[in-house]
Amino acid sequence: MAKRTSTLRNQGSRTWCQSVMNLPFKKGEKVVYPAHGVAVIDDIQSRVISGTERRFYMLRILGTEKMTIMIPTENVDAVGLRRVIGKDTVTKIYKILRQRKVEADSQTWNRRYREYTEKIKTGSPLEIAKVLRDLLVLKGDKELSFGERKMLDTARSLLVKELSIAKAHPEEKIMEELKTIFAN
Repeated sequence: MAKRTSTLRNQGSRTWCQSVMNLPFKKGEKVVYPAHGVAVIDDIQSRVISGTERRFYMLRILGTEKMTIMIPTENVDAVGLRRVIGKDTVTKIYKILRQRKVEADSQTWNRRYREYTEKIKTGSPLEIAKVLRDLLVLKGDKELSFGERKMLDTARSLLVKELSIAKAHPEEKIMEELKTIFAN
């Protein structure tokens, strides 16, 4: 704590230092950035943009070590930045994945793709689980389009990373659990 406070004092005014302490997320915390996945807050920085001092979370997306995203601290809710899911949500996700009563979909692949894209953009792990489940069930019935295969990979990657952190298990173990659930 002392190190964090002294670092902040060196970066700006006392008022800024005090307001940083009230931010919803802390340096080093793992968070989820919708459609990109789990990230670590590497830093909280102050920058002057168009003459106004603003604070930013500096996010490093896990699995893409060179990708850094700056999120203005006041836009956290607007962009959907959230904490990693808890055990209760993990249970709900596995319940969704085990459901096999997926609505028979007569939509064209591109309409489904648009619908799945919107669900993934929400950042909701429950919606992402539905996309993953639906695509894996559909894959068992027919060949997926190129876009659907990419969407399947995206949904799987987002969900596996977050489940891995939430359950404190390696990603490989989560992948094995998914294979077991969807083994026909």
